[in-house]
Amino acid sequence: MAKAFRYSAILLCVVLVLLISGSEQLQSSQGETLLRIQRLLNYPSSLSSWNSSIDFCNSEPNASVTVACYEKSITQLHIVGSKGTPLLPRNFSIDSFVTTVVGLASLKVLTLVSLGLWGPLPGKIARLSSLEILNMSSNFLYDAIPQELSSLSGLQSLGLDDNMLAGEVPNWIGSLQVLSVLSLRKNMLNGSLPDSLSNLENLRVLSLAHNHFKGEVPDLRSLTNLQVLDLEDNGFGPQFPQLGNKLVSLVLSRNKFRDGLPAEATSYYQLQRLDLSNNTFVGPFPQSLLSLPSVTYLNIADNKFTGMLFENQSCSADLEFVDLSSNLMTGHVPNCLLQDSKKKALYAGNCLATGDQDQHPISICRNEALAVGILPQQKKRKPSKAIIAISVIGGIVGGIALVGLIFLAVRKVKSGKTIQKSTIRLIAENASTGYPTKLLSDARYISQTMKLGALGLPAYRTFSLEELEEATNNFDTSAFMGEGSQGQIYRGRLKDGSFVVIRCLKMKRSHGTHNFMHHIELISKLRHRHLVSALGHGFEYYLDDSSVSRIFLVFEYVPNGTLRSWISGGHARQNIHWTHRIAAAIGVAKGIQFLHTGIVPGVYSNNLKITDVLLDQNLVAKISSYNLPLLAENRGMVGHGASSGASKDLSLSARINQDEKVDVYDFGLILLEILLGRSLTSGNDVDVLQDQVTDIFLWFLYLVCRETLSNVFFPHH
Repeated sequence: MAKAFRYSAILLCVVLVLLISGSEQLQSSQGETLLRIQRLLNYPSSLSSWNSSIDFCNSEPNASVTVACYEKSITQLHIVGSKGTPLLPRNFSIDSFVTTVVGLASLKVLTLVSLGLWGPLPGKIARLSSLEILNMSSNFLYDAIPQELSSLSGLQSLGLDDNMLAGEVPNWIGSLQVLSVLSLRKNMLNGSLPDSLSNLENLRVLSLAHNHFKGEVPDLRSLTNLQVLDLEDNGFGPQFPQLGNKLVSLVLSRNKFRDGLPAEATSYYQLQRLDLSNNTFVGPFPQSLLSLPSVTYLNIADNKFTGMLFENQSCSADLEFVDLSSNLMTGHVPNCLLQDSKKKALYAGNCLATGDQDQHPISICRNEALAVGILPQQKKRKPSKAIIAISVIGGIVGGIALVGLIFLAVRKVKSGKTIQKSTIRLIAENASTGYPTKLLSDARYISQTMKLGALGLPAYRTFSLEELEEATNNFDTSAFMGEGSQGQIYRGRLKDGSFVVIRCLKMKRSHGTHNFMHHIELISKLRHRHLVSALGHGFEYYLDDSSVSRIFLVFEYVPNGTLRSWISGGHARQNIHWTHRIAAAIGVAKGIQFLHTGIVPGVYSNNLKITDVLLDQNLVAKISSYNLPLLAENRGMVGHGASSGASKDLSLSARINQDEKVDVYDFGLILLEILLGRSLTSGNDVDVLQDQVTDIFLWFLYLVCRETLSNVFFPHH
């Protein structure tokens, strides 16, 4: 028995020696690394218990420090300093610090938070090839996220919040296939987000709040595990992001979103927190958001949501906080928000029928709702002013080219054929710079047509219903100008004394504001010297569902009558000079060219007539009736305004080509009437007047040559 006891004691001693030697091995390698980390961090109070005798692997973890080991290797290191820790001293080197940290080669979890670390994050931290979680938040790291992190194929969580990182989120981020948490809050990151984010199928948390990102959010519908999306305080927009339906928390506040909410937003059945505040979201507020089964927090304050709230609207039993403040909603506050003391509801700054919390008169919400839905007009680059410098040869050739093209146009009209697109372009571009100098100087308005940037128009804007009612005396019959395929037309006078033309179009109840965004943007671009230009628009809404009931399109008022009345109207002012007629032809050509090529998509099949060409106070020709897609769509037309004779089987390009020829054909008829000075009532008039057209062509050619030679030999005559 004594002998057995002796053997047992010896075995126990051997085991103890081995354990002690293993512990000493940790002290001599990784233990020394930890003590060096303590020195480099300037001995923070959270590491005050560290010394050369401590058993790091068996030390008691706490909220500030945790060291975890596996098989004699440190696999987890958590060091959290005090909130607001200042920068480490100037002699601190982030490169030396990271070089020391990577000595703990088995680390899988590394947390270094609020320690005053400063400098660019060294790429060598990727030498920790087993790293699964990296959190270096609340420090003073700057510059870009190092590309070397892309080699950490096992990285599951990356947290770099509250630093000073700059640059864009790198495209390689999408290569971290197992990444489930990406948190980059409170940095100075900028640019747009890479599409590669959609590759992170395991991502559950994406937090990018308080940066300087901008543009559209990538399509994230493929992230079927995404539960938390926080984009607060950036410049994202204008479209609502495309997301999966498993979200638990969605924060889009303080961005530049200005679209309506998509229908799928009401299907986020797991959503607990939704914050859309401080944007410019428009359209009806989906009241079903109040009754989402899991929602506890809902904030839509400071937007442009419209619609009528109802007292009997239901609310989720878990809903605790609702902020509907500063929108354009009418009706009554739902009883479920008022009768439950557990629910805090804010709704000031609307037009609700309630005695508490400040509300606006209903007319305020009605007026402001008119301004909802317009895309801001992009600032257009002004073209350089054309310099009129015409040589003798250029004058003669240009004049002959113009007359020849007009003659060919008339011949084409006579034969029922169409003029090629290049004809219009040559008339608009070459002929306007090919006239004799004296002819140009006599026609001051011709030189004005070359100043494309100097339209002299007020900026495109929105008009309130009250403003339009005042301008037309409540749309009195005395202001009524007519009614046609483009709606009712009224003349109005604004407060500044200027006259406008207002087209009123009744819409279907099913149309919301977002249905007209594209059309309004296109209409806002219809501003050209030779078009009756758009000045603005207004919406009128049904109060029950905030759908659009009427659209008002406001155009400039052109007072001097039609071009026909000046050249073939049968009264004293019809005998205008040939330079006026030339200028009118060029103006119509430029207007058509702008409709076809100056905006995207082009406007075709405009059914042009000489009675649709108006002259302003300077006798500048303006096309007053053109095919607005919005009006065509409301009449049930399909496409971009194809002519009735077009085949349904034509391709888009073929239809555009055909519709373009229709406008050019109509332009040929206008040219013919300008040349002849007589009204054309039927196609047969072209055949009857063939000889007169030829005579006028020859006479006009003589006129151009005479004017040119006169300027050469008698320049001061």
